[in-house]
Amino acid sequence: MHTSVALLLELGIILVVLSGLGAFARRWSFSPIPLYLIAGLALGQGGIAPVPAAGEFVQAGASIGVVLLLLTLGLEFNTAEFRHSLGRHVPSAVLDLVLNAAPGAIAGWLLGLSWLGVLALAGATWISSSGIIARLLDDLRRLGNRETPAVLSVLVLEDFAMAVYLPVLAVLASGGTWWRAAAGVTVAVGCVAAAFAASHRWSHHVNRWLSHPDSEQLMLRVLGTTLVVAALAELVDVSAAVGAFLVGLTLTGNAAERARAVLAPLRDLFAAAFFLAIGLAVSPADLLPVLPAALALAVAGAATKIGTGWYAAGRDGVARRGRLRAGTALVARGEFSIVIISLAGTASAAIGPVITAYVLILATAGPLLTRWSSDWFRRPVNDERPGAGEPR
Repeated sequence: MHTSVALLLELGIILVVLSGLGAFARRWSFSPIPLYLIAGLALGQGGIAPVPAAGEFVQAGASIGVVLLLLTLGLEFNTAEFRHSLGRHVPSAVLDLVLNAAPGAIAGWLLGLSWLGVLALAGATWISSSGIIARLLDDLRRLGNRETPAVLSVLVLEDFAMAVYLPVLAVLASGGTWWRAAAGVTVAVGCVAAAFAASHRWSHHVNRWLSHPDSEQLMLRVLGTTLVVAALAELVDVSAAVGAFLVGLTLTGNAAERARAVLAPLRDLFAAAFFLAIGLAVSPADLLPVLPAALALAVAGAATKIGTGWYAAGRDGVARRGRLRAGTALVARGEFSIVIISLAGTASAAIGPVITAYVLILATAGPLLTRWSSDWFRRPVNDERPGAGEPR
C-alpha cells in the first residue's frame, strides 16, 4: 500500500512538472524536449529530487514512447513514396556512416580501447535518435517541409543498419564466433526485407483490418498491432522503431488521419516518459569528470551530422535554409547510443560515462539548434511557402 501511494504521488508530481515545462516551452515557441531531459537529470539518482518508486514505470513507458513516436511519424507517409526516397538516399546513408562513426572510432583509438571498444564507440557516435527527432519534427511543424523525407530516409536507413550492427556487436561482446554473428545478421536483414515487402504489398489488407468506425476500436487495434510488430522486430534484433514505422506506413487516407487523432494524447504522454527516462538514467556526479571529453566529442558529432543532413537534403534539391534544418534535425543522439554501450560488455566501463554525457549534451542541444536554424539564413517571412523566395 505504501509503495502504491509513493508511486501515485511521484507520478502525479512528475506529470505536473512536465506540464509546467511543456507550457513554458510552448510559450516561447521551442520544443520541450531539452527541459524534459533536464527534469529527468534532476529527478534521477543523484539528482535534487529522486523518484525511485516511479522509475520503473517511466522506463517501461519510455519503450512505448519510442514506438508511438515512430508509428505516428509513419502515418504521415505511404510506402511507395518512402521506398522511392529510401532508394535515393543510400549515398546519404553511406556518408552518414563515414562522417559520424569516424569521431567515435578515432576517439576510441586515442583512448587506447580494444577493437571492440572502438567498434562500440563508433556506433554510439554514429546513430541519431529516431524518437527525439520524430517528436521534434512534429513540435516544430516540419513534417510537411521539403527536407523532411531526406531526414526520415537517413533515420530509417540507420535503423536498418542497426539490424546488421547490433547482432554483430552483441555476439562479439559475449565472446561468440563470427559465424554466429553472421547468422544473426542474416536473420535480422531477412526479417526487415520481408516486413518492408509485406507492408508495401499487403498494406490494403492491413489497412482494412486496422480501420474501424469506432474510435476506441481503432485505437486498440492500431496500438495492439504496433506493439506486437515492435516486439517481433526486437526479437530478431531489429529496432522496434522500424516495426512501428512500417505499421504507420500501411495506414493511409482517412484511417491514418483518425489514427493520428486518437493516438496523439497517448503519444505525448509516453514520449514525455521517453525523454524523462534518458535523464533519469544519468547521475550528475558521473558526468562532471568526463564532461570536457564528451563536449569535444559532441561538437564533432554535431558538425558531422549537419554535414550529413546538408548533403542528404541537397540530393532532393532543397535550398540552403532547408539543408541546414535537415542537418540540425539529425544532431540529437539518444536511445541507440545507450543500447550500444550497454551491449559493449567490459568495454562499456571505460566509455559508458563519456557516451552518457555525450548523449545528454546532443539530446539537449539538438532540438535547440534545430529550433534556431531557420534564423541563421534570414529570408522574408513568406519564403516558407513553396514557390516563395528561395526554393526549398
